Amino acid sequence: MELCSESKPPPPAVVKLKAIEATTSSFEDYGQVIEASPDGDEFGPQDAQLDLSKGIPRFYIMHLENRPLKFSTITHHASVTQCLGSIGGKDWYLGVAKPSILESADAKTSNNTKVVQSHSGHLYVPPSVDELRVFRVKGSKFLKLNRGTWHAGPLFKENAMDFYNLELSNTNVVDHTTHYFKKEDGVIFEIED
Repeated sequence: MELCSESKPPPPAVVKLKAIEATTSSFEDYGQVIEASPDGDEFGPQDAQLDLSKGIPRFYIMHLENRPLKFSTITHHASVTQCLGSIGGKDWYLGVAKPSILESADAKTSNNTKVVQSHSGHLYVPPSVDELRVFRVKGSKFLKLNRGTWHAGPLFKENAMDFYNLELSNTNVVDHTTHYFKKEDGVIFEIED
């Protein structure tokens, strides 16, 4: 008598990513790095170029605990730019991939590319394992993420940290699309500092 046994899927592969310092030039494909400027400076390209036009802005302090330097999911927001910064200027990390939101006309022309429709209705191409980058944010600066930028984090070495967060009041309810690398690609990411 043979017993039928279910085969377990192989454990996920670990992809190690070296952290890159977040600077104006290194982060430009994903958003902006905003640093302190003198009081009285007029608005310009050094300031966060925000799109909060599709809802009520929400600016709040987000308390996070136990966010070690590894991840297997990544998220994007299709309707808003988002700003994140640590309170106290301690180092933190963010995994990112370029925005991949498609307009309906783009979806028809994307050959052999997997196109997914999110629960909120927009079309996108899932992020590629090869396109992931990790940034280290040091000191009193914050990151403005372009609309649709994939992001994992904030992640940090401390036990707990507080972050200010600017998004829309309903971002995490109606505009939160997640890609699951462990399930879809068989990988998890670890950050090397």
